[in-house]
Order: sequence, then structure tokens, then C-alpha cells
Amino acid sequence: MSDDSLHNLTGFEFVPFRFDVNLFSSKAPKELLCKARFSEVSGLEMTMEPKVFTEGGNNWGELQRIGQTRFSPIVLKRGVTDGPDLFNWFDAVTRGANYGYRLEGTIVVRGRTKEGADRPVLTWKLSGVLPTRFKGADLSSTASQVAIEELTLVHESLTLAVS
Repeated sequence: MSDDSLHNLTGFEFVPFRFDVNLFSSKAPKELLCKARFSEVSGLEMTMEPKVFTEGGNNWGELQRIGQTRFSPIVLKRGVTDGPDLFNWFDAVTRGANYGYRLEGTIVVRGRTKEGADRPVLTWKLSGVLPTRFKGADLSSTASQVAIEELTLVHESLTLAVS
């Protein structure tokens, strides 16, 4: 499949830093605390482990029931932000007084239409978000933005909203 036919299929062209990450206080959900744009997001995954039961007299098979749902860590790569908000959050979480300071968040997938308009396509919503790894990018004296090589987040729920 050629690049042109793929472009026509999706209706969107490639947008660098197309993933907006926004983090909000769980106490004041409208108050934006951290924001950044990333080039790559992985780990948008949920796994439900079914519970298996056997029933007396039922020799045909086992009964499958819903079990616990687990969420994979989300890894954000190659990001930029206007300030040190994400690092400050990670720093606050890892110090004793603010241990476990969780936020609510969204990951907005952006696309550009054929007309050139940049718009949201999908929004992933996260709750109980906690940073577990922060890796800064190599430093450059010509860059005006704070670059983030990698940020790993754990969370307690994941939902999808189509824009």
C-alpha cells in the first residue's frame, strides 16, 4: 500500500508531537497542572484475567467469570513542554511530603485533515496517574523548550472518548 493511499484511507496526515498529555488535579479537575506534547505513546493496554470455576454436575466445561482488570504502564517518548511542570510533579511525588500525589489526565491524539486543520481524533482518559520514571533529553543550548526523552506513568483506570 502506497503512502498516498494510506493518507487517503485515514484522511489525516502525519503530525509530529501529535499526542497532547494534560494532567489535572483530582480535587479541581478543570485546573491544568502539567501539559506536554509527545511523539510516541505506548502501553494503552488493559487486561482482564477471567476467573475459572467448575460447577458440580456440569461436565461440559468450566464457567468463566469476570476477574480483575490490570492496566499497563504508559510510556511517553520524545516530548516537549513549555516548563518544568512534569519534572516538578515527578520530583514532588518522590519526596516524602507528597508521596503518591496522583493526578487525572488525558492523552489527546491529534490529526490534521486534508484541509490542514489540526484537530483531536481520540481522547484517552486516565485516573489515579502516578509518574514512575522520568528521563530528560540531551541538553542543547539552542533549544527554548524543555525536552523529555521518556516519561512512564502508572494509572488506575483508562477510558476512551472519540472526539
